[in-house]
Amino acid sequence: MSLRDILDQYQHVTTESSATSAAHYDEVAKALPPSELARGVTETLRSDRTPPFPDMVSGLFTQSSPGQQAGILNQIVGGLAPGAWSSLGSGLLGRLFGSKDPAKAVWPVLTPEQAGQFSANEVREIAGHAENQNPGIVAKAGAFYAQHPDLIKGIGAMGLAVLLGKLAHR
Repeated sequence: MSLRDILDQYQHVTTESSATSAAHYDEVAKALPPSELARGVTETLRSDRTPPFPDMVSGLFTQSSPGQQAGILNQIVGGLAPGAWSSLGSGLLGRLFGSKDPAKAVWPVLTPEQAGQFSANEVREIAGHAENQNPGIVAKAGAFYAQHPDLIKGIGAMGLAVLLGKLAHR
């Protein structure tokens, strides 16, 4: 089956189309240039047919390796304006970096060990805060997850069907 044949099945996403989406996603992810996959992932993260961005990031975070956890957190928080993360207060970011002057703070790079200390709820809060501060964060997350095609499978069958539908419309 050609790439076009696969994607044509997702022109109109249904519950039935999500049943085979994981296998089809594997084929499509291997065939597409990373930039195209990143655009599709970004559109999926913004879609009203998938959970909100903070929930999706939180869920994917819990399925990630420590290096991937650090990678996505560094992408998300690194895209904020200097000091913007300080408004998260006494959460883990505040505990790790709260002694810095927020107006002058530059986001330090989290290590995998530090990233592993974050709970799913803290990641959800950080992602929501980041999205509110800079909606372009979603594109950064999409580009990050496009580099980890096996990880993106964690959005579930329907999420993958939505992703394939987004790619089909390109």
